[in-house]
Amino acid sequence: MPFTMDPSRTAMIVVDMQNDFASEGGAFARAGLDIVQVQNIIAPIARVLAAARDTGMKVIYLRMAFRPDLSDVGAPDSKNWSLHTFLRMGEPVTGLDGQPSRLFIKDTWNTEIVSELTPQPSDIVVTKHRFSGFYGTDLDVILRGLDIKYLVFTGCTTSVCVESTLRDAMFRDYCCLLLANCTAEPIGQELARSNHEASLLVTELMFGWVSESPALIEALEVQAIPAGP
Repeated sequence: MPFTMDPSRTAMIVVDMQNDFASEGGAFARAGLDIVQVQNIIAPIARVLAAARDTGMKVIYLRMAFRPDLSDVGAPDSKNWSLHTFLRMGEPVTGLDGQPSRLFIKDTWNTEIVSELTPQPSDIVVTKHRFSGFYGTDLDVILRGLDIKYLVFTGCTTSVCVESTLRDAMFRDYCCLLLANCTAEPIGQELARSNHEASLLVTELMFGWVSESPALIEALEVQAIPAGP
């Protein structure tokens, strides 16, 4: 069944394209993870966001960030705590902007959206502290307030925060499209089939639709809002 959507009721979801995941000096790079795949999706995301904004489509950014006292991470024996401890959550560092920062902490360089994808004033930024953008946030309230039915997913990582948010969206009856060339992750790159590819398969079979950004951009071009005089 083809994916059809009304741009006026569609939101572009940009998942965790922040310095901790996509930039040198971020948590992934400091943990020795290969961030090239995540960096490679920055340009195609930028292009699809430009096309979406030309239609008046809403853009919503998600970012993983914790309070300075780590009170929203969970119990020390929880998986959320141990995973982010592996990524050196809360560690003081110097951001690439030369300012003091901390890994995964709110209002620091590390949790800022990468500069190439800087949110515009009309965009919405939702801070989350679990993999899913719906858990413990106002994302669902925001989407329903905007009368959004269709969600287009971009960002990282495909099998963790992107898939977690997409599954939760499907459970709430949103229609979800995942852009394969605008999502990425370092996990499983050395395997015969990566986690990224596995998520594409399970999404297409069970939770939504999968496409590539050029096809979406082509479809949106006919619905772009003409520029003023």
